[in-house]
Amino acid sequence: MGTPAIWTKNLTRCFGDFVAVDSVTFEVQPGEIVGYLGPNGCGKTTTIRMLLGLLCPTRGEARVLGYDIARQSEEVRARCGYMSQKFAIYDDLSVRENLQFYGGVYGIHDQSAIQGTIDHVGLTGHEQVLTREMSTGWRQRLALGIALVHHPRLLFLDEPTSGVDPNARRAFWDLIYDLAGQGVTVLVTTHYMDEAEYCHRVGIM
Repeated sequence: MGTPAIWTKNLTRCFGDFVAVDSVTFEVQPGEIVGYLGPNGCGKTTTIRMLLGLLCPTRGEARVLGYDIARQSEEVRARCGYMSQKFAIYDDLSVRENLQFYGGVYGIHDQSAIQGTIDHVGLTGHEQVLTREMSTGWRQRLALGIALVHHPRLLFLDEPTSGVDPNARRAFWDLIYDLAGQGVTVLVTTHYMDEAEYCHRVGIM
């Protein structure tokens, strides 16, 4: 078996006396869809933020795509996509303008690449729609597109289907399966127990 996409050992994060993540150890293999389940406030988002190098662990260690999260966080973030619970979409920009902006952050200015992302997440025909006029389900498709615009090898999805209707949830999981079929590794957090069925493996906080 090759190098794990994610490897953690005793990963811990404390905020003062409060232990938010307590000695978490797990591995995720390339191409897997792994569900990270648990109620709100159990430490799922804090775990992801540590794995992306946005928070330093209090104790323990982790490697993401072979890079140490504490010493090589820039390399990690350049190769990963992250869709947060409160995704940052600019309401006064259109679908295409949002993707152009975030693509530019990664040095992507090729309009065919931007259009490819739009097509991939099913937003073709909505390129000029202002995001403030979109439903939650369509906004989440755009947020996924933003996370994918630089073609990451590993995707962190933090409760991506929260607040959307069942049909939109199924459509979103179809997109996730399509990505995994292309070799993208996915770590997805959720508090919907039925979504565990969509994952290759699950961990419960």
